[in-house]
Amino acid sequence: MFIQTESTPNPATLKFLPGQEVLDMGTADFTTPEAAASSPLATRLFAVQGVTAVFFGLDFVTVTKADDAEWDHLKPALLGAIMEHFQSGQPVMEGENTSSGHAEHTGEDGEIVGQIKELLDTRVRPAVAQDGGDITFHGFDRGIVYLHMQGACAGCPSSTLTLKMGIENLLRHYIPEVIEVRPVAA
Repeated sequence: MFIQTESTPNPATLKFLPGQEVLDMGTADFTTPEAAASSPLATRLFAVQGVTAVFFGLDFVTVTKADDAEWDHLKPALLGAIMEHFQSGQPVMEGENTSSGHAEHTGEDGEIVGQIKELLDTRVRPAVAQDGGDITFHGFDRGIVYLHMQGACAGCPSSTLTLKMGIENLLRHYIPEVIEVRPVAA
């Protein structure tokens, strides 16, 4: 098994490409070892000293490290953990713990929210997945779109620029009701 690695715009995050499917649909975000209990793979990765978050996409794993940890020390252990997992035959996830990631929205803005989610799914999420992250809809209130950043996007130095110059401009262009885009914490 050959696992490729890619740097991401977030220096604290590294993207691992195992060359096979990680999740068959959706994403999974683990920000604590306790949250990773439903994933044998995430549990293995959190066992590596210095890992602070794990994120799964369709064909990649993104790992975030602590500020005081060095990739030169972490990378071999993480590659070993990923390889061991896929060779073990264990599932990546136990049960149904993946989702589209988007929050449900009920109310009079349903049509606008549908357009926002469509643009996020077709234009934004594929681009940020290439960088090892995800951005999901969290809410819409009085022209303000609230988005949740995951994986490499969470805590990335360029995330504000991505939100304001990229996503906000895109949504405002296609949906006049959108005034602003703001990030939310999990």
